Amino acid sequence: MRGKDKARSSPMVPDTVAAEIARHDWDGVECGCRRSAGHLVDTLWDAAEGHPAAFHALEGHAFQSGVLRPPAPAVCGVLMAVWSAGPPRLATREALLWTLVSLLGSEDDGSSYEAGLYGQCAAFVRAGLPLLRRERAASPGSATAAYVDGIVGLLGPAA
Repeated sequence: MRGKDKARSSPMVPDTVAAEIARHDWDGVECGCRRSAGHLVDTLWDAAEGHPAAFHALEGHAFQSGVLRPPAPAVCGVLMAVWSAGPPRLATREALLWTLVSLLGSEDDGSSYEAGLYGQCAAFVRAGLPLLRRERAASPGSATAAYVDGIVGLLGPAA
């Protein structure tokens, strides 16, 4: 077991993704499960290493019953960092895109966070739209293309 004072690293996780995970105050955010979101760090590392189940494990934490939870924007930032580092292998890619659709398909929690949880999530995803669209164009008719179409549709006409 890793001690709290020792940073996690993996040869499978690009430095940009590790930096995105590290830049957030996970312990200072209440998770959808009502604990500190600090326990999501290991899940996000697992996702960044390419484990599809880790993306699905974010349900109940970053989003729950169709409602965004406070860790959602930071989770979106990490997911988009993973995507920006290079589209992952197919199973991981589809799990990542499923998670983005789930996040963008959820409602704000009604809190007064800066741009709202949804607005913050949407901003991270909009910043990565060119990369998402490029992958969609490379694989028309695929599940990836369908997920990207869903993401664009959820972001609205300005996307």
